[in-house]
This record gives sequence, structure tokens and C-alpha cells, in this order.
Amino acid sequence: MKTAFITGGNKGIGFALAKALGLAGWQVVIGVRTEANGQKALTQLAAAGVSQASFLILDLSQSDTVAAAAAQLKDRYPDFTLLINNAGVPGNMGSSVEETESDLRSTMEVNFFGTFQLTQLAIPLLNENHGRIINVTIPTAANPMWNPLAYKASKAAQNVMMDSLAIDLTKAKKNVEIFSIHPGPTTTDLNGNTKLPGFHTPDDVANQMIQIVEDGRSHHGEFIEIYSELK
Repeated sequence: MKTAFITGGNKGIGFALAKALGLAGWQVVIGVRTEANGQKALTQLAAAGVSQASFLILDLSQSDTVAAAAAQLKDRYPDFTLLINNAGVPGNMGSSVEETESDLRSTMEVNFFGTFQLTQLAIPLLNENHGRIINVTIPTAANPMWNPLAYKASKAAQNVMMDSLAIDLTKAKKNVEIFSIHPGPTTTDLNGNTKLPGFHTPDDVANQMIQIVEDGRSHHGEFIEIYSELK
């Protein structure tokens, strides 16, 4: 059975992805920060018809839990073939003029450093299984309508990580594909569950993403936008 590990898999897009993959025949493993979050998500997944699901404790701001989760993936899920880097924190959504160094650091710790550590540790097993890595991210061009410094800076770093790894995995002839998906405006707790014209539900986004996962094509090094504009 194909196995996917989804960070931040107990809510929002991560949970919707776990549900969609599970219903498509995948074994899903979700990364959660607490056991209570994990157990609640498994109950919800089971109610939705997903039977092959489990969780690992993962706090991307704590490198020891990242290392432990990677080790457990290797030990418990030898057929692990898909890593979805979905988890993230918003950081300060206010003016960049008033941004603090501590907020920048804490946002980067989760959205970039922890995500990079997990990705790097997962590559050896994914290489054995001809696996894939998907980053759930955003474009980071200047936008006066949406200008959160910490979040955009962390995602810009993640986007460069994808670009660099795509090049170097190819150079090293590794059997690992990495690409990024921008889900577009989505109603989640990251944006205070904002509902505006043009926003989509996590389930809708997840179903669109699953089509990409299972289209049989290589997307190595690509930045794919599902909904690039508000429609």
C-alpha cells in the first residue's frame, strides 16, 4: 500500500489531504503536535471512511521531534513514498514596520528550518522507494493587498529550498521528485477561516491536489498553481 506522510494533518488542507488520499487507497500518516490532536483526527478520518490512518508526533519548531518522526517513518512505514510538507504557522499578519525579530525567527523555525530538516531526513527512504515531496506553499511576489513579512519570507525560503533540491537531486541521480503546489485562497484557520468570493474549501483544494499526485506525470521542480486568481 502506498504511504503518505502529511505534516499538519489534523486540520485544514492537511486533514482534507489525508481524507482524500485515504479514500483513494493510500495509507496516510499525519504529523500532529499532540496525541489528543492525533486521536481526534483519526476518529474523524474513520468516520469519513478512511481506515488506514495513523499519526506521529511532530513539532517542526522542535528538532528532536522532527528527527524522531523521521526515524519512526523509516522503522514503521518502509513503503513510505510521499511527503507532503503542509504544516505552517502564519506569524504576525500585521505591518512589517512593526514586525519583531522573535516572530520572524519562530515563523522561520516551523515553515522553513523544521520543514527542511524533515525533508532532508526523509530523502534516503524516499530515494529507495522512488518517492515524491510536495510543498504546500505560496507565490511571494510583492503584493500590497497581502503583505505578511514573516509568512512570506518563510515561504520564499521554502520555495528556494524546492528549487535547489530539485536541481541537486537530479545531479545526484536520486530517485526523488520534489515540487510545490500553491492551493490558492483557501478557508482555513491560518487566515481566521476567512470566507470571501473566490475562496475555496480545503476539501476542494485537496481533491485538486490528488489529481496532480495521481496523474502519472513527473512534476519535478515545478511550482503548480491550482487557483492562481480569485474566481
